[in-house]
Amino acid sequence: MQDSDIHQKLHSLITTLRSELETEPDTTVPDTIDECFFLFRQLINERLPKPVSNAFLEKQNSVLKYLLEIKGMVRLSDIPHNTRHERISLWQGDITRLQVDAITNAANSQMLGCFIPNHRCIDNEIHTFSGVQLRLLCDELMQQQGFLEPVGRAKITPGFNLPARFILHTVGPNLSNRAYEQKDAELLASCYHSCLSLAEENNLHSLAFCGISTGVFAFPKEEAARIAFDTVTAYFNKQPASSIQRVIFCVFTDEIRATYEKLLGLI
Repeated sequence: MQDSDIHQKLHSLITTLRSELETEPDTTVPDTIDECFFLFRQLINERLPKPVSNAFLEKQNSVLKYLLEIKGMVRLSDIPHNTRHERISLWQGDITRLQVDAITNAANSQMLGCFIPNHRCIDNEIHTFSGVQLRLLCDELMQQQGFLEPVGRAKITPGFNLPARFILHTVGPNLSNRAYEQKDAELLASCYHSCLSLAEENNLHSLAFCGISTGVFAFPKEEAARIAFDTVTAYFNKQPASSIQRVIFCVFTDEIRATYEKLLGLI
């Protein structure tokens, strides 16, 4: 698809989103695709879950497919095996690029994604590149549930425009305004165990974990990595016949990569 086509689709999407605002819409549109997508992302992040037209979805899906092609999809075969832990791998990069059966999302209790425009938390990234369909479905699930999502559980949705087939959403403990307690370790372990169990229930074979609770929820990163590793290894020890053949710990920084390398015996 030509860049001009993508720019035109983004222009149309921005116009539609602006028309939903109560204030007089701005009619200027940036010149570049990157600038247009930045504006589109800002508007889509703030948008409340309400129906959209099929025409809107077709244009959005085309844009997200184009952006994935630019970023590059990472297949499971591209991720090196760990000889010391056959079913556990480590990969550093953008989790929204992974073509696996499921990725995890560090969700909030509303389960609707991050509403902060262009925020770089994992919840915002996943909702942005999955598409508006994800917020709409999550809203439907939460309306049916009738209460906020408890910490330590997990829900499954399609991946929509992500290369991953599914997303496992889990709400981790929030330490942003308080000190760490032992119960937080148990709750975080429950997040990982719930995701593994849900993947097993759905006969999934590959699952990529983000660093649950280690972003804006401020869980100590090294402790979180240890809990993640211990929970996954304990699960496989108890479930040797599990359908899950690969768990990938997806990290973003060199520091956390080194922490997982030590846990996995790679250094």
